[in-house]
Amino acid sequence: MSEKLLIGRTIDTGSWVHSIDPRAKMIAMMLYVVIIILSNTWLEMACVVVFSLAIIALTRIHIKYFIRAAKPLWVLMLFIFIVQCIKVVDKNGAILLSIGSWNLYVEGFKLGLFSVLRMVFLVSFTAILTFTTTPGRLNQGLEGVLKPLKVIRVSPDRFTLMVSIALRFIPSILEEAQIILKAQASRGADVRELPWKEKGKMLVSLLVPVTVGAFRRAEDLVHSMESRGFRMGEPRTKYHSLVWRSRDTIFIGFFIIMLIAMVWMSGYGTGELWTL
Repeated sequence: MSEKLLIGRTIDTGSWVHSIDPRAKMIAMMLYVVIIILSNTWLEMACVVVFSLAIIALTRIHIKYFIRAAKPLWVLMLFIFIVQCIKVVDKNGAILLSIGSWNLYVEGFKLGLFSVLRMVFLVSFTAILTFTTTPGRLNQGLEGVLKPLKVIRVSPDRFTLMVSIALRFIPSILEEAQIILKAQASRGADVRELPWKEKGKMLVSLLVPVTVGAFRRAEDLVHSMESRGFRMGEPRTKYHSLVWRSRDTIFIGFFIIMLIAMVWMSGYGTGELWTL
């Protein structure tokens, strides 16, 4: 189970990216989202792919983990691809496939493929944040990024606490669900051998104990935090202090340069021959 679970998992390879300040990585991921949104041509996407693979290589994490991070969203990606193919109706364009009165145009296929590729890299690349940062440092970095929100009386502590608890609870809840599935299989109710209708019924019987277990864990956590004197908003010491170094600035600089390049390419139409 632990080998298959990638949500909130840290893969320590001791790379340069692992040593980057989590605040720098969060800012870089936000810049990357903007870069992905600005990529509208195949030439721009090719630049994004090269840039993404270069950063992934710096993490020294095998690329299969990044592919597996996007795998759970394959249904959504397929839906996006189909919608893009259906909505494009170009009477003067080349037809790639014809089924009855419906035609799949080349432009629609290219647009659908481009949208899926954009989403694959968006999900896979942003997984760097969790792959290279422990949940504790991730929570500390998020708190640092959200500090300016105190000006408008929004508590970053409350938000980061929710995120850290969620990251720690997800593996535990999924592991508990796996235990229940194995217990049901040992009693002759193997979900893999049941038809889809029966699988739906089994899902209800699975949700009830998992939900009860989640509430039980939450209650135990509340009592544990209270017994240790935890109070929201009170001053707290940090085991590790975040220190901004030159390498953090350099890391963000890579993304800023890529963002400037995307803006320049979009503004001057450099990728006209590669447009969708």
